[in-house]
Order: sequence, then C-alpha cells, then structure tokens
Amino acid sequence: MSKLASNLKYLRKKEKLSQGELADEFAVARTTMGDYERGKTEPNLEMLVKISTKFNVPIHDLILSDLSFDELEITRNDGLRVLAISVDQNNKENIELVDTKAEAGYLDSFNDPEYIRELPKISFPNIPQGTFRGFEIHGDSMLPMESGSIVICSFVEHIHQIKDNKTYILVSKESGLVYKRIKNIPEQQKLFLTSDNEAYLPYEIEYSDIAEIWQYYAHLSFSDAKSTFNYILEEKLADIQKKVTDLHNSMV
Repeated sequence: MSKLASNLKYLRKKEKLSQGELADEFAVARTTMGDYERGKTEPNLEMLVKISTKFNVPIHDLILSDLSFDELEITRNDGLRVLAISVDQNNKENIELVDTKAEAGYLDSFNDPEYIRELPKISFPNIPQGTFRGFEIHGDSMLPMESGSIVICSFVEHIHQIKDNKTYILVSKESGLVYKRIKNIPEQQKLFLTSDNEAYLPYEIEYSDIAEIWQYYAHLSFSDAKSTFNYILEEKLADIQKKVTDLHNSMV
C-alpha cells in the first residue's frame, strides 16, 4: 500500500508548512493538496518529482517507506539487547516516560521503535548528552523514594559498566521493571539486587534474563519529603518496639 499520503503530511509538518503554503509552492489548489494528504487522489509523475525535489526524498521512499520512522533510531550494543529511542526535530533524543499504565506494554515492546515513539515525553533541565528515560516507580521497596516518583535514568550499554551499590532500573521478563540497588557478580554471570527497605529480601538475577539496565540520574517526587521521613521513622520505631516486646515475652 502506498505511504504517499501520510508521508506528504509528515514532511509538510516537519518543515512547518501549512497546506496552503505548500500548495502555493507547487501551484495547485489547497484542496488538491488536502486530497493528496487524505489519499483521496494521488499526484501525477510531474508532481511526484516536485515533491521529491522539495523534500530531498527519493520517489521510491515517498511511495513505499514510512518516513516518520526517520525520527527513530536503534542503538545496538554487544553487552545488552537492542534499544529503541526517539529523537525530536532537532535530532536530540527525547526522554520517554514509562508510567505505571505503560509498564506491562513496555516489557513486551521496549525494543519496538513505533511503541517507544508513542510514549509520552518529558523534559528535564540541564540534562547531559546521552540516552535517558523516565520510569514511574511503585511500591515501598526503595523508601524513602516514594511510590509514584519518577526516576530519570541513563542507559547502561554494557553490564561491566554497573557500579556496585548504585541504584538502577532493571527490565527483565522474569522480574518485570524494578528499581533496586545492584551489585555485579561477573564470575557467576549474575546481578545481586537489594532494596533500601530492609523488609524486602535481596535476590539474584542471571545476565541472560536482563533486557535493559538504566542507571539513576535524578528523580521527581510529588510529596512532602518531611512527611515521608516521619513515616519511615515511625515504621522503624514500631518495628523496634515489636522486637522488644517479642523479646520480653520470650523471657517471661
């Protein structure tokens, strides 16, 4: 099926031209240009040549390729799997947001460029060059980082780049999407994952189960930090009180 209609609309918008402006440039009626973009009519060969020349795109690609995929890049590496990223009109990488609703889909489609392109985008000031992504975390395994916080992370290209006891978002089919403190065990081809909340037991994951790893860079929190601290302190005191009570009862 011809991709011409969608490609023409994409190219026009990329150049920030209205239908009327492009129609004037090609000396056709605006309604004609609208018909081209809706696929109602197709331009003749002479018009195809004009479009090809205007946007510097081969006629073959105009008709058969999805040119909107030019905004997408695939980063490949020999340490982990394929990473799909998207770039803006200035060829700067976007920061996609994987929120709670998108998590299940992300596990199935993290290396699908079209899926990544549809994720919402967020901005973060003064961020360095590199590949970043935002992840909404949930649960209380990494307190005082609260559930609902958004963690901005940089992509880890190779497992040997992991720094022990730093925090990472880890994506795997086995564990899903988790935010943990990691220790690398290269001699066993494993990672050792721990939570900052001691109520959660640590566990190991095989290299072969890892799809993506993202290192913590910054985070956005949406609650009162003092309230969070007080909550953690109360939990700690309650736990200590319970242990003292249990000890006292065992001695009676």
